[in-house]
Amino acid sequence: MDLMETRTLNNGVVMPALGFGVFQTPFDETRDAVRAALDSGYRLIDTAAAYGNERQVGEAVRDSRIGRSEVFLETKIWISDYGYDEALHGFEKSARKLGVDQIDLLLLHQALPSQFDRTLEAYRALETLLAAGKVRGIGVSNFMVEHLTTLLDRCKVVPAVNQIEVHPYFTQREVQDFAGAHGILTQAWSPIGGITFYRDGSHGSTLDDPVIGGIAEAHSKSAAQVMLRWGLQEGRSVIPKSTKAARIAENIDVFDFELAADEIAAIDGLDTGRRGGPDPGAITLEAYGRDIPEA
Repeated sequence: MDLMETRTLNNGVVMPALGFGVFQTPFDETRDAVRAALDSGYRLIDTAAAYGNERQVGEAVRDSRIGRSEVFLETKIWISDYGYDEALHGFEKSARKLGVDQIDLLLLHQALPSQFDRTLEAYRALETLLAAGKVRGIGVSNFMVEHLTTLLDRCKVVPAVNQIEVHPYFTQREVQDFAGAHGILTQAWSPIGGITFYRDGSHGSTLDDPVIGGIAEAHSKSAAQVMLRWGLQEGRSVIPKSTKAARIAENIDVFDFELAADEIAAIDGLDTGRRGGPDPGAITLEAYGRDIPEA
């Protein structure tokens, strides 16, 4: 796809602005979904150790006829592998499952607020991997302002990315603004908002929102395409997920139109302040720890 926008990270590495996510995609469906994504023009694939499907992502990339250097692979270390040596080993597990020597972007999947020293040690491991050329970029995911503040006070390398929940019903402006002020790119997971978010006490989906629907109609695009365009025009990286080939192709077809300023403002106005994912402040090993298998 010639039209793909890119984002330049704070260390000069260039990555596609729009990627393909595989959160909660079953093992047996991951391979086909990633193949469909690559066939549709996606060149950024986002996975995580905790998703359990890194191996299938790697197989799909290898099975494609696209050179390794053309595909930007991003994965995340889970909290169970925090600590310095543990995170170094976490990288080895992920790299082996993906079948690569170098990972393009490696993130810490969550902050571990109750044991933030382990989080900091895990990030120090990412800095070591970056210095050794094992990864091309490092960053974090689901870090709030207080987590970023402490990390920035202690780290040597400013994170390139903070991957957080961002969609029209939950924009986390404070986190986005803080990251932007420090040269950290916001990457949106769930950029379309999923289909099970509650708003105003009723079961409602961003896909059915009348404001988004009206804008979509004006551009002859789908609601999902409008939300992805909104994310891109606000400067984010976005990583939608789907297992349906038609939807996968639709989600990358967002580079041939632009939203007007008033349309962007209208979508900005839909924020409810309600989080869909778990509260980052409530992540503990007791509640969320799980062993990440060896490769």
